[in-house]
Amino acid sequence: MIKIGTGYDAHLLVKSRPLILGGTQIPFEQGLFGHSDADVLTHAIMDAILGAAGLRDIGYYFPATDEKYKDASSIKLLTEVAKFLNDKAYNVNNVDATIIAEKPKLADYLSLMRFNIAQALGITIEQVNIKATTTEGMGFCGRGEGIAAQAVCLLK
Repeated sequence: MIKIGTGYDAHLLVKSRPLILGGTQIPFEQGLFGHSDADVLTHAIMDAILGAAGLRDIGYYFPATDEKYKDASSIKLLTEVAKFLNDKAYNVNNVDATIIAEKPKLADYLSLMRFNIAQALGITIEQVNIKATTTEGMGFCGRGEGIAAQAVCLLK
């Protein structure tokens, strides 16, 4: 049996935080606001996996109201999500994700993000695809107010 799931996340950019995407710290004057490290890419991937497995969303498993997850590494949380799949006898076939950000330019960091995601999920880098796009100045991402990500996951 194969199952498909989708995920989406968006966070506000603020000056007081590091920018973490796909478990990679990106040099930039702003970071994403959130309870954990606010890694929108990893959050979207987690929700895609959880959805494909018929499980609840990341807010259920890692609530922002729990101090245990304050500034938590989303890559470590992704490792926990991967363990949930063992209970359901699913394996990740592939993940495809898109980061939506006007700035910073992310092309130089996509390979490391792919590596981090693959490592956390226990799959090969070839099973992970990450792209980055802009909105040509439109919407909250285009105005530089935040960054969003969407993901699709196929489980087998």
